Amino acid sequence: MNGPQDLGGQHGFGPVAPEPDEPRFHADWERRAMALTLAAGAMGTWSIDESRHARESLPPAVYLRASYYEIWIRALEALLVRHGFVTEAELAEGRALEPGAAPLRVLAALAVPAVISRGAPVDRAPGDVQPAFAPGDLVRTAVMHPAGHTRLPRYARGKTGVVEAVQGFHVFPDSNACGRGEAPQWLYSVVFEAAGIWGRDAEPGAALSIDAWESYLERP
Repeated sequence: MNGPQDLGGQHGFGPVAPEPDEPRFHADWERRAMALTLAAGAMGTWSIDESRHARESLPPAVYLRASYYEIWIRALEALLVRHGFVTEAELAEGRALEPGAAPLRVLAALAVPAVISRGAPVDRAPGDVQPAFAPGDLVRTAVMHPAGHTRLPRYARGKTGVVEAVQGFHVFPDSNACGRGEAPQWLYSVVFEAAGIWGRDAEPGAALSIDAWESYLERP
């Protein structure tokens, strides 16, 4: 979706200023925010794509004012309400008022290191599905403005680039985020000349690369 998270190429947000020796968390509540998000995701009710889409779906005025972990918590609240674990009234009260949905799984504290190290693999077996493109192929990205989730940024739509690598057969996030199934596709790394993206304001000789699912691409 064309939401507030898609900031590539936009002006007015200031420079990125990394902190030297930046801590993992700036406050104790941020630790809890990550723990709650991890534990809730491990219940098995929604995918990482749906959780990402929940963050993107926050109103722009909320998203742009919020800190990183505040965005996580606001999105988690929306997911918990959507899937029947809590109600809006319970969020307002800060306590349970009625029985909610039962989790499919419960993440035990001792299992957290293994869960984090294992991650959630999204590569799938392609069967007899062959990639439509190969390294060196010239491709053009789709021009689209979906209302749902997408991993194709606005600045890279309708642009011509070259396939650099075939990265495997992976879950298609646009479908998975909206409950329409994994619908896996081939995934490619595509390289673009910066001038083809940013025009005459691009750094001379620069290039950029994005990972793009097959349905984002067509032959020019």
